[in-house]
Amino acid sequence: MGDQIIIKGLQLDCHIGVPAEERAEPQSLRVHLTLQVPPFPKSDVIEGTVDYKEVADQVRALAASGERKLIETLAQDIASHILSSFPVDRVRVELDKRILPETDWVGVIIERTN
Repeated sequence: MGDQIIIKGLQLDCHIGVPAEERAEPQSLRVHLTLQVPPFPKSDVIEGTVDYKEVADQVRALAASGERKLIETLAQDIASHILSSFPVDRVRVELDKRILPETDWVGVIIERTN
């Protein structure tokens, strides 16, 4: 396993849900990202690695854009965006949504590679 950058519990506000009424108001979801990246630089400069703040900002903006019915679709959109926008070899996206009564959350996990 190579070097990894992990972002845990990033809050996303988005319009998501199968019924239109559920998509009418933004909902808060959480995403956990694991990015497999090239070896970390030996020098102490951001240019040699992936800027996790930029990843977080772009993922938030992507989630806020448009509407989606399925969290599966959002997870795939996030993975595709990260792989095409950053020097990342593999991404794991864990997305959870608090929607069902008497459950902590429901979620999906996907892994994609370049």
